Formats: sequence, C-alpha cells, structure tokens
Amino acid sequence: MLYVCVCLFVCLSVCLPAFFVFFVPVGSMAVCWSRSQVEAVLFYAITTIHNLLLHQEGSKMAVRLGGGLQRMVSLLSQTNVKFLAITIDCLHLLAYGNQESKLSILGSGGPAELIRIMRFYSYEKLLWTTSRLLKVLSVCHMNKQAIVECGGIQALAHHLSSRSGRLVQNCMWCLRNLSDAATHLENLGGLLQLLIQFLGVGDFTYVTCAAGILSNLTCNNPQNKMMVCQLGGVEALLRTCLQAGDREDITEPAICALRHLTSRHSEAEMAQNTIRMHFGIPGIIRLLHPPSHWPLVKAVIGLLRNLALCEDNHVAIRENGGLQRLAQLLMKAQQAIQRRSALGPDAGDVYVSGVRMEEIVEGCVGALHILARDPHNRAMIRGLQCIPLFVQLLYSSQETIVRVASGALCEMAQDKENADIIEAENATSPLTELLHSQNEGIATYAAGVLFRISEEKSADYRKRLSVELTSSLVRPEIAGHWTGLPIAQDLGRPLHHVVPQQAVPMRQTQQIPGGFNPGVIQHAPRYHGMQQERSDGIVLDSLSPAVGMEVSGNHWYDTDL
Repeated sequence: MLYVCVCLFVCLSVCLPAFFVFFVPVGSMAVCWSRSQVEAVLFYAITTIHNLLLHQEGSKMAVRLGGGLQRMVSLLSQTNVKFLAITIDCLHLLAYGNQESKLSILGSGGPAELIRIMRFYSYEKLLWTTSRLLKVLSVCHMNKQAIVECGGIQALAHHLSSRSGRLVQNCMWCLRNLSDAATHLENLGGLLQLLIQFLGVGDFTYVTCAAGILSNLTCNNPQNKMMVCQLGGVEALLRTCLQAGDREDITEPAICALRHLTSRHSEAEMAQNTIRMHFGIPGIIRLLHPPSHWPLVKAVIGLLRNLALCEDNHVAIRENGGLQRLAQLLMKAQQAIQRRSALGPDAGDVYVSGVRMEEIVEGCVGALHILARDPHNRAMIRGLQCIPLFVQLLYSSQETIVRVASGALCEMAQDKENADIIEAENATSPLTELLHSQNEGIATYAAGVLFRISEEKSADYRKRLSVELTSSLVRPEIAGHWTGLPIAQDLGRPLHHVVPQQAVPMRQTQQIPGGFNPGVIQHAPRYHGMQQERSDGIVLDSLSPAVGMEVSGNHWYDTDL
C-alpha cells in the first residue's frame, strides 16, 4: 500500500502542477518515506522531493524544516548510481545560494561522502552532479577546508582527463575555488602538469581556471614552484599572458603565478632568466599601461621587482620603459594618498579598484630600490625626480613605506651626486630620527645614507655622526642582528662595506592566498576562491585575500556558478 501511495505522489508531482497547493504535506510525507528501508520506496520518495524542488516555490523551505537535508546526506551511502544522482541533485538545489544548507551538509558529513563518490564511481551523470554540488560547496570557507582535508584536490584532479567536457569544466571551477585552501599541499606533480597543458587550449574558461589554480598552488609553496618551473610552466604562463590581450581575468592570475615562480625557491633565478630569454619583459611592462586596472598593475609591479633581482634583466627593464612607468605610477599613487590626507588625519587608506594606493607606493619604491643597484638605473631614477619623493616618504606613518623609501635612498646614495641631492632635500633630519627606529632595517638603511652624506664633511661632523650611529645601532635589541655595524673607525670605508646589500633583505610579505590576495607580492590566494595571498617576494602587503601567490582580500575565485 505504501509503495502504491508513493507511486501516486510521484505521478502527481510530475503531471498535476495544480496539486502542488498541497506541497507542504506532500513534502513532509516524502521526507518520511525517505526513511524507508525499501529501495523502491526510497527511489520514488526522492524523485517526488526532486520534482517538488524543481517546480514548486516554497518546497525548499519545507524540505529543510522537515530534516530532509540531513536525511539525504545519510542516503549517500547507497550504491544505486541513479538514486545517488537524484539525491545529490536535490542537495544541489537546496544548497545553491543558501549558506545554512551548506553548513547543514557539512555538519552531516557531506563533503567526505561526496569525495568518496568522486573517487570510486565512474557513472558520468553521477560524477557531473556531484562535481556541481562540490562547486557550490567550495565557495563556503568551512566546506572548502573540509573538502581539501578529505582529499578533494586529488579526487577532482583525477577527472581532468575525462572525456566528459561538462565534468572537466565543473572540476576545474571547483579546483579553482578550493586552491587557495590547498597552498600547503605537495606531491601534486600530475595536477600541475595537467594545468600547464590546459593553458594551451583554446577555451578561455579552462585557461582562466588553470591560471588561477596555478597561482594559488604556487603561493608560498617552494616544492610546487620548482615543479611548475621544471614542467615548463614559466614559458606556458608567459605565453598565456601575451596571448590573452585585455582579458584581465586571465592575465592577472597568470602574472601572479609568474610572480610566485620568480621568488623564494631554488629555481627562481632560472625563472627570472627564462622570462627575459623568451622576450617576455616588453610585454609585461606593457601591462603597466592602460587599459590595465590597478589589481593587474599591482601584480605586474611585484613581478618586475622579482625580475630585477636578476641583474641581467636590468637592461631590458630600462630599455622598455620600466623605470619611467614605475616612477609615473609611484607619483600617481602618492598624489591620490595626498588628496585623501588633505581631508584629515582620520581619512583612512586610499582604495582604487579595490587596491590600496599605499601598496602601490610600497611596490614601486621596492622595485626601484632593487633596480637602483645598477649605476645606469640610478642615473635614470635621479633624472625622473624620484629622490625628492623618496625623502618625502620618510615621513610616512606606515613603517613598510618608510623601510622601502630609506632602502631606496641608501642604494641611490652610492653616487655622490645623489647623496648631495638627498642632503639638499633636507633628508638629514628625518634620517637621524630613523636611526632610533625599532625596525633594524630602517635604522641600518638610515645609517648608510647618513654615512654617505658625511663622507666629505669635516672630521668633527663625522665624529658626531659616528657617536650617533654607535648609540642608536648598537642597542641590545639590535646588536644580536647587526654585529658589524659602522662605528667610529668604520666611517672611512665605502658604503657597500658598511651596509651590505644582503644585510637587510627586502621585506617579504607573507603570501596569502588571490587572489588573482595581490600580491605582497604573492597575494594570498585571492582566488578563494587567487585567497588574496601575498605574492612571493613582493614588497607590498597582500591584496587581501587568495592565484597566492593568497590572503585575504578579494576572493574573486569564489563563484556559485
């Protein structure tokens, strides 16, 4: 009798829409029938619920209130693939756009069951339906973590070689959303190789997802960085950037991935050289110009800073206008900050297109600092009138900006002409104050600049400076780190002996994850879906997120598509 009733309601749910005025009792009964141990009753009960969810407004709430979500998750242990496909589609209908339902599925152990299905079943419709539900769940932070911990990255990667295009596409979206939570995973060589191959296909969806996933998986993960470099990922990503045109949804994560690959791992120098040898620097610098928006510009600034770590790249950056454009962006960002500051001390940070202009200032100055190691670049930077701006930035309220500004001045001061300009800009007073900074890097950079300024001063002036340096730098909290700082007898030695370039490494922001978290230089994967992680090696703070590079910031990889 129960079987007959269930069949009747299934027929009504399909053939008589007007009967849906009774959807509340019908939905409640269907949920009750789903507790039956009879397979046929279960099948028809779940079919009835599915039809109600598809066609009747209000049925979703009725099923949720009736405990249907938890019951459906418990039914995922069944083995009938068609039954599982319908059940999972019901869960998809209930979870889409509803955070409470996503958390209910998590609390009932849904992620582990769904990953088990992806691992052990081959029925295409079931896999496609499951991947679609995972895609929805992957934008929920708590579900995302659970899916990754259950081996979701590996399970989804297994289906990237499937013949089903719709299954592959769902898996790619899902992996992109999950990747900012998987930046710690290693031994992903097979997945990384497939992603590099996807960069070469003509489908923009695949290319966008592949670039974003690579950006996140290479963020703060030296093993994955080395693997991508060894598999030809640098060349593939560079080719992707140059072919994408103005599609910033592709170029930004690709640039972020390149930024990660050019910093902080054993193959980083090889990656820096590869970009130059494949004539990538002109195309990268072009991305600093309109119509590129600030998130992409920020990522490119970080990449250029990393490329500048290789001295062989300095000529290409200089000859393709990299120095001029960095100086222009620096002045533009600083002007935006000054306009905001004019509104009052509590005006807050300046954001344009979601990017803090303070991060642009920090990134540009950091890149110019590294490029200033070359004497020809120092002359050009001087001609671009950057020294007065560097001095002005010594008064910034943000320590990170003060550090890169003092570092840039320290590098510029290697030339006597530059040292004279620095002194003429009245930099001696703020630099003397910075000698007492609690930040060892700032104090040491300030000491280096003052030493160079004092080189041709009187013996009395140099003696007073020596006493100041000794009292400020050889402090208990700093002495353990800077045991070779200049004291009175050192003041006759060249600047590079007093403050070695390697003595004060540039700040490496923690990568997040995004990310396409910017950078700073690895965004935290900003793909939460690029986290906004900070990118590797960048001097900026993260976008905020997590492509890692994380990260907190814009999670633009999250999508409920």
